[in-house]
Amino acid sequence: MIETINLTKRYGDLMALDSLNLSIESGDCFGFIGPNGAGKSTTIKILATLLKPSSGQAMVDGLTVGYQNRQIRPVIGYVPDFMGAYEDMVVTEYLEFFAACYNINGPQRKKVVADVLDLTDLHFKATAEVNSLSRGMQQRLSIARVLLHDPKVLLMDEPASGLDPRARIEIRELLKELKRMGKTIIISSHILPELGDFCNTIGIIEKGKLLFSGSVSEAMRRARVGNMVHVAVADRTQQAAVLLQKLPGVSKVTITEAPTGPKAVHGDGRIINVSFDADAKTDITDVPNLLVNQGFRIVTFTEEAINLETAFMRLTKGAVQ
Repeated sequence: MIETINLTKRYGDLMALDSLNLSIESGDCFGFIGPNGAGKSTTIKILATLLKPSSGQAMVDGLTVGYQNRQIRPVIGYVPDFMGAYEDMVVTEYLEFFAACYNINGPQRKKVVADVLDLTDLHFKATAEVNSLSRGMQQRLSIARVLLHDPKVLLMDEPASGLDPRARIEIRELLKELKRMGKTIIISSHILPELGDFCNTIGIIEKGKLLFSGSVSEAMRRARVGNMVHVAVADRTQQAAVLLQKLPGVSKVTITEAPTGPKAVHGDGRIINVSFDADAKTDITDVPNLLVNQGFRIVTFTEEAINLETAFMRLTKGAVQ
């Protein structure tokens, strides 16, 4: 559905995109991750036919950006991070205006507007002025606007930026519904746990270069440079740490202060952090087995979870080659 081949964009001496190669299948929900200035917005604007690449190719639904823009635009829906100001327009007027731009007229226009208001749960704001809407409702209205012509592809640039937690949850649920409808979605965001919740593929970009593209599970696998477990014992924490350092495959053992709080139960108030080499053959269950066999009483034992944030930090820092 979407493909880029050596896609490059320069602004003078600044290389915004450096030979970007992406392949996104129909129905994918692709999370585009990277620090500010990495090239996410530039990529999305090129796919939205708003920017011309310096070199390389970008194709949407088999159509080439820069040569077939008129055919591409009915296929896509572009949601920028902030919608423009439309003074004195109410929600239905705003949507009917854009429906007319796509030659949706007569009774069909009213039906389409009503349908997207229902889908985005904005029907109760149909007569409200656009400028009076909260940031979250404006983002939902922006999504409603791009759904008017039923595009195959949705290009979303930080749609959850600046939203409060409740609004982010509402946008996330809306995106899940659009995914169930079979839309191909590209979404850039800094809220990484939420991307991992509904994106089936991700791309990690830094300084215009694509560092990773693939499934979320593959990103986790590549980011895992070795297991780490956290264990607390009832007493003799220092002696337990010395014992664990002798386990085969253990690269590092540290002791840190345990979290405090009414539900915190961590023995003498310290946690032993045990790191294993990436190629270690020792099973992590050897940690509690060894401690119990040596007479230690285990209070807590957990394996460190690798999430999308961890994967992003490790991959962008070059921890994985």
